[in-house]
Amino acid sequence: MAVPADVLRTAVERYLDLHAHPELSGAEHRTAGLLAEWLTDEGCSVTTGIGGHGVVGVLRNGDGPTVLLRAELDALPVAEQTGLPYASTVPGVMHACGHDLHLAALAGAVTALARERDGWSGTLVALGQPAEETLTGARDVLTDGLYERVPAPDVVLAQHCAPTPAGTLAHARGPLLAGSRTLEVVLHGRGGHAGAPQLTVDPVVAAAAVVTRLQAVVARETDPAEQAVVTVGRLHAGDQPNVVPDRAELGITLRAFTEAALDRLTAAVERVVRAESEASACPAAPEIGVTGRSPVLTADAATARTVFAAQAAHFGAVRMRDWPGGMATEDFPLLGAAGAALHGRTGIRSVYWMLGTAAAPRSTGTAAPDGDGPPGGAAHPEPVAGNHSPHYAPDVRTALPTGIEALAAAVRAVAPA
Repeated sequence: MAVPADVLRTAVERYLDLHAHPELSGAEHRTAGLLAEWLTDEGCSVTTGIGGHGVVGVLRNGDGPTVLLRAELDALPVAEQTGLPYASTVPGVMHACGHDLHLAALAGAVTALARERDGWSGTLVALGQPAEETLTGARDVLTDGLYERVPAPDVVLAQHCAPTPAGTLAHARGPLLAGSRTLEVVLHGRGGHAGAPQLTVDPVVAAAAVVTRLQAVVARETDPAEQAVVTVGRLHAGDQPNVVPDRAELGITLRAFTEAALDRLTAAVERVVRAESEASACPAAPEIGVTGRSPVLTADAATARTVFAAQAAHFGAVRMRDWPGGMATEDFPLLGAAGAALHGRTGIRSVYWMLGTAAAPRSTGTAAPDGDGPPGGAAHPEPVAGNHSPHYAPDVRTALPTGIEALAAAVRAVAPA
């Protein structure tokens, strides 16, 4: 069933507003207020302020399972460069990961399900989760008693924008997204004058050696068939070019598809950091701390098959795709079985799929040189801007109605009338 015209029109208006007014993780006050209003308008009983700015609405529709839909409230510290008429009005902040589209689709699906109650039976829980980008929001809402404040779900559902063809949905046969660890490292040196390096212990040299050596953890210590990523995303040391600093700080992320692999990568980072610190004769042992983690995201196989079949029946097989798994990370698994230690519930099934948002590639209008492209010197297509890019611009006209229908179809499949 297509999205009614008035529901889609409202969803588009909401998306444009959200995109123009992004808020960073932990500061989603306005966004949370809007979602609370939208859910209240559909007859949901709404609770706000969960785990920060978390918002949850409950819509009851007779007997049946409890199904939770999750969308994220937060944006990224990215300066938008799309040139869109509805571009961010907040300097240095942008919805560059599609959370605005997720929220508009969630609200639209709640409207559709509230109107068409004969197609499903049970309890619908709509969650606007704060601070997903920092991988803290799911943990925060759970430790703040989410499943004590609302009915604990039997199934949790979510979707995420991806730079795949707009209007398509993709499910994975194995892990969808990697698990992760974030490590903060401090290497201690002995500061001094740049003109007398023999009197110093330079932590910059030690840090550079760490960065270089860590590349071998994947290239030479990891089975080529096993996917793993080690990234040094931040390295800071000193402020003046003529001063050898007394410390260097590194921010490191690890990604893999098994907890065992993440454990091995973590141990390797610790080994390399300690060895390079000792090799550089650092005056104090390095500081190494795990400051964040997220579990591997794997859907419940049987429930995912049910949802996939329902979405395929709704959209047609031509719009369904296989997702090979990606190295991005999510805290969504904590809302399901992976978070049992936090919420105390077992057997919560989760399903997650990727929502295509990429428009058909446009030509740059520049012909390729002779012998350097397709026959006839065809123009090169522009590359698709992916998530977290300042140029990320979903094809809203196609992706938003697809997102609304995908969520509604999934709810009807797991909570049939």
